[in-house]
Amino acid sequence: MSKIKSDIEIARNAKIYPINKVLKKFKVPDKPFAFSPMGRHVAKINLKYIKKLKAKKNNLVLVTAITPTPAGEGKTTTSVGLNDGLNKIGKKSIVCLREPSLGPSFGMKGGAAGGGYAQVIPMEQINLHFTGDFHAITSAHNLLSALIDNHIYWGNKLNIDPENIVWKRVVDLNDRSLRKIKINLEQLRANHPREDSFDITVASEVMAIFCLSNDINELEKKIGNITVAYSKNKEPIFAKDLNAHGPMTVLLKEAIRPNAVQTLENNLAIIHGGPFANIAHGCNSILATKTALKLSEYVITEAGFGADLGAEKFLNIKCRKAGIQPKCVVLVATIRALKMHGGVEKDNLKLENLDALKKGLPNLKRHIENIKKFGLDLVVAINHFKTDTEKEVKIIKKYCNDLNVQVSLCTHWANGGKGTKELANKVVKLCKEAKKSKFNFIYDDKISLLEKIETVANKIYRASSVEISDTAKEQLSKLERAGYSKFPVCIAKTQYSFSVNPKLKGAPTDHKLEVREIRLSSGAEFIVVVCGSIMTMPGLPRTPAADKIKLNKKGDVEGLF
Repeated sequence: MSKIKSDIEIARNAKIYPINKVLKKFKVPDKPFAFSPMGRHVAKINLKYIKKLKAKKNNLVLVTAITPTPAGEGKTTTSVGLNDGLNKIGKKSIVCLREPSLGPSFGMKGGAAGGGYAQVIPMEQINLHFTGDFHAITSAHNLLSALIDNHIYWGNKLNIDPENIVWKRVVDLNDRSLRKIKINLEQLRANHPREDSFDITVASEVMAIFCLSNDINELEKKIGNITVAYSKNKEPIFAKDLNAHGPMTVLLKEAIRPNAVQTLENNLAIIHGGPFANIAHGCNSILATKTALKLSEYVITEAGFGADLGAEKFLNIKCRKAGIQPKCVVLVATIRALKMHGGVEKDNLKLENLDALKKGLPNLKRHIENIKKFGLDLVVAINHFKTDTEKEVKIIKKYCNDLNVQVSLCTHWANGGKGTKELANKVVKLCKEAKKSKFNFIYDDKISLLEKIETVANKIYRASSVEISDTAKEQLSKLERAGYSKFPVCIAKTQYSFSVNPKLKGAPTDHKLEVREIRLSSGAEFIVVVCGSIMTMPGLPRTPAADKIKLNKKGDVEGLF
């Protein structure tokens, strides 16, 4: 029996084209005004070129998933595989993905560039520093932090209350030691020792703004509107009050250009931005999606975590801000994950268990129902594992057929685009029939923030009630009075359950959505609703992925998946 190659071995042995050759398929001219090469296999597409391209009503396809489990669902892998499958059947398609964070890469997950024979390459570069976008976002964010403390040091003309600074610092690594720190401990004139903390870069509001801006001018304006602190008179202090928006935008002027790479089958992939799907909207940048829509007949994009978090925020936040909408949705499910929702422990997932699979299917049904509430049609993609049995596959297919939902068994991990040709054909059909569907947001801009929270809780999570802490009630009231009621809500809760309890698997009902805190993202223009315990600075596991990552004697990276 031949040894199964690791992701990095597959990627390293792939035939990789010069990036200009990949872009040429989409009529992107090999000229400096169109793109700037970042080495031989990566390029940044230039904003002036993007602006000249005509907007087209092409087919946007959202890839989402059932509720995540440690067994894995393979959303990114399926997105890449579907893109290759569409190109395989003669359609021009581009996949748009988020950039991987160094936190997960060295933490628990390892790399995030797909897997098997459905990957984006060069995977080592993508998973590590890539084009430096995240470093630019980190620097821009921390420049604002430095300007706040510097302003206080030199006399505090804005009367900033050092005890009411809401802007944290960031770093793109998992480092729990930075969750709470003390700064300004050096005995200097006008120093104000205070508590501070770090978030991971992907949780930065700058990251969210970066991904929700249509151009560099909008980026600068939104950065200026970030609320950084409050004065001793309880008045908000914005980044523009510190003249921070100009220099922060300068740091982001190269990063804001979308990144072009390729799949293992040499099809175009645009990878750009990467906000947290808990604390933010969990999607690649608007600029990347709109660029792809101008260049290609089909655009495949994904949203973080399960459909209750990622898809809901993609549709209610990103689509609202960008003025776009998907033609259809691909809902990724694995037999392994559904068995976990049916009560099977991770160590026993290789064994056939039809009863557990059936018990886990309500989770799939819940996500199907939720997607349809947006007026969208969908196809279920069964991401195939070698331990799946024919009986298990038949059960899911029958279940979907009984619900009158399209379903396709996908083998892209092992077979690349060839393994998603059936899925690709079904997606093409759904896109053609999309005129019959009527996309709608599940709540209106005009209703109150509380009503928006209750709508998501009831319609998407099936919560029986919403319990809001006294602190959160007061925060909501202040935001309403301040004129922020038209913002969409971004509910931050565990990704592992429809409820706030990560141990409550399947499709729970009659649970309470407990809201403990409300945070204003005035620059990104949404309201973060914190439910349960959400970490914006993860820690490393006992044995982090970093333990296996090293350079071998040839100078190649080992252990990165």
